[in-house]
Amino acid sequence: MLSRPRRNRKSEVIRAMLQETHVTAANLIFPLFVIAGEKQKTEIASMPGIYRYSVDNLLREVESCMKLGLKSFDLFPSIEEALKDRLATESYREGSLYLEAIKAVKTNFPECCVITDVAMDPYSSDGHDGIVDNGNILNDETLEVLGLMALAHARAGADIIAPSDMMDGRVGYIRELLDAKGYSNVSIMSYTAKYASAFYGPFREALGSAPKLGDKKTYQMNPGNKREALIEARLDEKEGADMLMVKPALPYLDIIKEIADASDLPVAAYNVSGEYAMLKAAIRNGWLDERKSVTEVLTSIRRAGATAILTYHAKEVLQNGWL
Repeated sequence: MLSRPRRNRKSEVIRAMLQETHVTAANLIFPLFVIAGEKQKTEIASMPGIYRYSVDNLLREVESCMKLGLKSFDLFPSIEEALKDRLATESYREGSLYLEAIKAVKTNFPECCVITDVAMDPYSSDGHDGIVDNGNILNDETLEVLGLMALAHARAGADIIAPSDMMDGRVGYIRELLDAKGYSNVSIMSYTAKYASAFYGPFREALGSAPKLGDKKTYQMNPGNKREALIEARLDEKEGADMLMVKPALPYLDIIKEIADASDLPVAAYNVSGEYAMLKAAIRNGWLDERKSVTEVLTSIRRAGATAILTYHAKEVLQNGWL
């Protein structure tokens, strides 16, 4: 045999030298959950090792991550039910928990990257990403709320705005508003292909943001559709998105590749709560090796074409030296 591919696998040194795909700290974004109060740190039952933090402890967690070389964070608020209403007014109220958390992180760690979530569901009494009227999700009316939210985040110091709502036209609406108000340097990482997935359960538990009635299938994408993701990508790119995201990651590696091949914009992928919980459950039962399975998952997402990975594994892989 003239061709023996195994020659390129015969030692650890050669395998490392020829490895095509690498994951580094620079590729990772760590989602962090914020709650009201002081000295609060509560573990999320379905996400072992992941916590909700009051702002003081959030700053300690960010500092700990920064020392590991992890410098990008996506913040999510867990809001008291009493503060929620059908128009999500708490999402842009000056002095709110979320805006104060953004300001605190950027003030104390100006060199880090703060990404913010733009969607109504954490603040909505209906638990939906848009305004609900007689069971219908109003698209265009929701854009105004999303714009107010994005503008408030930019004023608080956000580096990247990440609209996760899946309303049509929201990227263009937010981009025009930010530019008009002097925030042209604030980036938009669009949740371009966000599927109506079964893997969001632990996240919704963490925020208490599950829909009160119905589901999100009229605005989140059908899991059976691929070409539709390319339509969404073209629209977001045309409307001014700086980065495109696929969510979830593992069941949609083909979608990550399709969008990465079709667009010159950077592609991100969200390794979501259900994926994390599933892996952790198998690890805790002794069915999987933790280091090998976690690094294989992250490598597969990078190999599919994602430059940035939002993942709850971000800190642990650096803390344990797994990369």
